[in-house]
Amino acid sequence: MKAVAIVFGCVLVLGGAGAGWLYWHLDHNIRSVDIDSALGDDRPARPVAAASPSASPPSEPVDKGVLNLLVLGSDSRSGKENKALGGGDSGGARSDTAMVVHLDAGRTGATVVSIPRDTLVERPSCPTESGGTTAVAYNVMFNSAYALGGPVCAVKTVEQLTGVRMDHYLEVDFAGFAKLVDALGGVDVTTAEDIDDDLSHLHLKAGEHHLDGEGALAFARTRHGVGDGSDLGRIKLQQQLVKALMGKVSADGLLTDPARLYKVADAATGSLVADTGLDSLSELTGLARSVDELPADAVKTVVMPVVQAPSDANRVVADEPEAGKLWESLR
Repeated sequence: MKAVAIVFGCVLVLGGAGAGWLYWHLDHNIRSVDIDSALGDDRPARPVAAASPSASPPSEPVDKGVLNLLVLGSDSRSGKENKALGGGDSGGARSDTAMVVHLDAGRTGATVVSIPRDTLVERPSCPTESGGTTAVAYNVMFNSAYALGGPVCAVKTVEQLTGVRMDHYLEVDFAGFAKLVDALGGVDVTTAEDIDDDLSHLHLKAGEHHLDGEGALAFARTRHGVGDGSDLGRIKLQQQLVKALMGKVSADGLLTDPARLYKVADAATGSLVADTGLDSLSELTGLARSVDELPADAVKTVVMPVVQAPSDANRVVADEPEAGKLWESLR
């Protein structure tokens, strides 16, 4: 979500002024995954007022129908840069952050719902790259879906959990996020308590702080040094970081400085994996234009209601019927 917020601001300018090689380069930065073909028709229905699968080109009227996006932050373990930033071994990746972004019809409001990665869920059977399928699994951690079957299984698991059709998918990795924050010149955050987490290498006193890319990544990942050490405390920090980065786009004259804007856009698009409906700069531009006039105070951040899992004090499960009511409001 952090990188996506920056892309939205950048493509508003570059989408119209980025003709030629610069536009081509940014467009080809974005990696693609075909969610729709992999999952077929066995999915929740789109709302009647939903947007079309692809965002409208900049030259056409912007589609402002209801839209739901699954945005994942991946703790990718591939590549030297990701390993250096805490990505672990080269044997896979996990969805370290998961947010369902709901855009109201007419873009009068938006809701960002964070799903704790420690939530126990039923993981559905998912298609594999080899043409087979995985087995259904019960009471497994939510983030195991991405680790097992990548973006396709993550989307299918979220749709089963929520009953909400994910119109689009966006993903950002460790190294890409750190580069993005550095390209922006860092980000300012405020902590209400001291944070001391040796695992994320984050040590901050309560108060205001200016973080570079590596520090911002640690801030987004820390959990043992804040609150009760659960994923819920980390989610609060992540949501604070999202808002700080969104404000950074319009601050300091970023959108009026083409050279700096290009550097930021290059970092943002280079960190993205998108579904085939958002895997081009023109499609991201269409989405960005549709939210251009959405007031910041109309964006609500919440956490999926959860309670401690009966089977494991270190895990949570959806708190019903509250969780069901939340997802119903987004259909």
